[in-house]
Amino acid sequence: MKASPSREPCPLLDWSAPDRGRRQGLAALSLSMVLTALGVATPRPAQAATVLRKDWPRQQRTPAVDVPLLGGGRWTLAGARGEAVLLHFWATWCEPCREELPQLAAMARRARARGLQLMAVDYREPPATVRAFLAPLGLDLPVALDDEGAVAKAFEARVFPCTVGIDRTGRARFQLMGAVDWAGAEGQAVADELLRA
Repeated sequence: MKASPSREPCPLLDWSAPDRGRRQGLAALSLSMVLTALGVATPRPAQAATVLRKDWPRQQRTPAVDVPLLGGGRWTLAGARGEAVLLHFWATWCEPCREELPQLAAMARRARARGLQLMAVDYREPPATVRAFLAPLGLDLPVALDDEGAVAKAFEARVFPCTVGIDRTGRARFQLMGAVDWAGAEGQAVADELLRA
């Protein structure tokens, strides 16, 4: 019987040692996979994953965002003013991120006409790695590259996946840490809340 991967968030990142955080995350993922394969650990069902929500402090400014797009050009948060934005931080090595992206892309496509914009921000990976990951999935979503991790750091995205909800005025409202069920009521509620703000 094949075990389903866990949707628990990927481990915390250490901003003081950028590469150490990635190595620790990969080590934790590898250990989890080995223990599961040996039958020592039983993966939790996807529904058991916990999404942690943190409201963005009113007194804290929303960081400016200006990032290169995977397909060329640049994307800025200022240019998205007037639309609600889901700024979604992810990486190809993060299993919950990999599972969540297709649902997120589908939900964003449905909510686009209502004024919701999705920007999937890949964390510190070369464009070739991101393209190779996305190609077989056939996902229709905009992807930006946070090649040095500065945007993730500015938004305090230390757990992946991490989604920041930004209202139509450009103000960050909340941060969701962990994989959201974008195909269900949970994801719809997030989109509705952001579009009402």
